[in-house]
Amino acid sequence: MSNGNDWFEVIKQKEYLYIIRERLDEIDPRFLTTYTNLYLILGPDKALLIDTGSGLFPLKPTVDKLIEKRELLVINTHSHFDHRGSNDEFETIFIHENEVKNASMPFDISILKDSSKKIVNRYSNKKFIYQPSITVEPLKDGDRFDLGDISVEIIHTPGHSIGSISLLTSKGELFTGDTAHYGTMYLPKKKEFPMILNSISRLKDLFDVNIAQEIYPSHEQFAVGRELLDNLYDGINNIENIWDSKERYKFLRAWILEDDNFKYII
Repeated sequence: MSNGNDWFEVIKQKEYLYIIRERLDEIDPRFLTTYTNLYLILGPDKALLIDTGSGLFPLKPTVDKLIEKRELLVINTHSHFDHRGSNDEFETIFIHENEVKNASMPFDISILKDSSKKIVNRYSNKKFIYQPSITVEPLKDGDRFDLGDISVEIIHTPGHSIGSISLLTSKGELFTGDTAHYGTMYLPKKKEFPMILNSISRLKDLFDVNIAQEIYPSHEQFAVGRELLDNLYDGINNIENIWDSKERYKFLRAWILEDDNFKYII
């Protein structure tokens, strides 16, 4: 595991877009996910950070180097542990109104106590508790942030969680959070599948009218095309075809099953 100085992999994707990547599998391989992708969008005067990661090492120094003198806005796509871990390094966090309460309270991460010794030592310094940001501001569908020559719109895409959001830039980048990514997809209960299918349909519609151009998920591959949404929609919609292959995944107390494109945790 990294000593902290090189924990984050920083990738300059475009002049105004950076990916700040960390290894979730090194924190705990039981989540069956290799990478977590944080995104930093730079406007002339303001910058926007999408998610704050696992909190294993300080994130703000890395962000500060990239934004220079810009004002920083910080948004959580949702309130799960691997997306909010460094919230307390930033004075204000924005999150969907459905998850403001959760993001405003300390968060227990004792599930990680069975991870590797190096990981446990790092999190024991936090007493296995994430502290919240000082201020947590609510977001709703359609909210927009102007960074100067680029704007970012909030799209409520519930399913993975009740307050999950995606973000669409005026230049066509679609940040899908955990609503859609390759690898291991964490889904709601089967009775709530219509909710996530509706969210994915909304995102597909953005490609149909050529508003969205490429997808930047919060895990695994980034800068992928709309086929991610097509494959995921079809996979969830036809999950009954593979339902008999499901197995119990004790760590997460969930079902696990897979098709050609995804693992599903339900």
